[in-house]
Amino acid sequence: MTNRMSRGEFIALIAMMFSTIAFSIDSMLPALPEIGAQLSPDDVNRAQLILTSFVLGMGIGTFFTGPLSDAFGRKPVIYGGVALYIAASAVAWASSSLELVLAARVAQGLGAAGPRVVAMAVIRDLYSGRIMARIISIAMLLFTLVPAVAPMLGAGVIALFGWRGIFMSFILFALIVCVWMGTRLPESLAVENRRPFRLPLMVAATKEMFAHPTVRLSIMVQTLCMGILFTMLTMVQPVYDVIHDRAESFPFWFGFVALMSGSASVLNAALVVRVGMRRMVTWALGAQIGITALVIVTNSFPLSPDASFGLFVAWQTTVFFMAGVTMGNLNAIAMEPMGHIAGMAASVIGSVSTVLAAAIAAPVGLLFDGSIMPLTTGILTMCTLAFGLMIHMGRIENRLLA
Repeated sequence: MTNRMSRGEFIALIAMMFSTIAFSIDSMLPALPEIGAQLSPDDVNRAQLILTSFVLGMGIGTFFTGPLSDAFGRKPVIYGGVALYIAASAVAWASSSLELVLAARVAQGLGAAGPRVVAMAVIRDLYSGRIMARIISIAMLLFTLVPAVAPMLGAGVIALFGWRGIFMSFILFALIVCVWMGTRLPESLAVENRRPFRLPLMVAATKEMFAHPTVRLSIMVQTLCMGILFTMLTMVQPVYDVIHDRAESFPFWFGFVALMSGSASVLNAALVVRVGMRRMVTWALGAQIGITALVIVTNSFPLSPDASFGLFVAWQTTVFFMAGVTMGNLNAIAMEPMGHIAGMAASVIGSVSTVLAAAIAAPVGLLFDGSIMPLTTGILTMCTLAFGLMIHMGRIENRLLA
């Protein structure tokens, strides 16, 4: 690879592959009111399903893309994912019903899982140790910028071409990734290193993981934390638009919150070695319970519009910050005992937690009633359940050490 692509170019390409998911979700946020008004005028809340349907497809795809790339090579699976993503985007662009858009979004998610998941495998193929960790860190740092700018890009596309233009931007984005990778990045997995795709092995790995108490609990907590994040993403635009009448400035506020909450990874890196992964997750969830309960109580008092909006933005930042602290640690906790099946375990963890989180977030999002109560109470409930599971995990850990 090094004779055709510099390390800097490689990192940029990997960051763009990572960004497929965030771009596909966050750039849709400004389009939800128009899509709801045009395709579901009797129940505009159903437009939120455009987000969770994509996440559902991505979760299902995550289960298969890693093992498929082990069997057939990295680039063919990415090409297949990109082709499905582009075809689904074209269908969504031409759709005249919300149901067809939702079906296309599920297919989009399936396709997007290819570049997102296999990109990590490409890094593992070509680098190891501290260099690999550094490349992932830099790529993820670039990736965190995408949620900050994606809604603004989406709003710009809508202003020029309408909401259907966003699906054309997805096609353009995917084509750039495909051509860039195809012309500059050689296949990273040699034929002799490939492993056959065997569904029974995946089923066996899933059974083994859920039989391990720490891994099982970690996946459950990760599901709830992702459910919190997806619930916030599905309801945040209606909150800005309907409650606070700030639809036009929403992309800028969302970008500001994304940038502020990005510091979670910095804090986690500074503390996790001394504090430990389980305590970091438990403390973050405990703090979020207290903050969310305070927001619920405070909103019961008469507040000025500016004070109410400021309170929501601050709370939204804490929710994103909590997700930034917990997700990586929970993934590491689940992976630690599964080193002998690391690749398979990564696919199972990502798939199960994502699919279940989408199943939680979709009905909660549909409860939006012109107030933030469904959002705050839903997140408080999920936080409390996750916190209880982490306390239980700590007790199991203490029993094993005794």
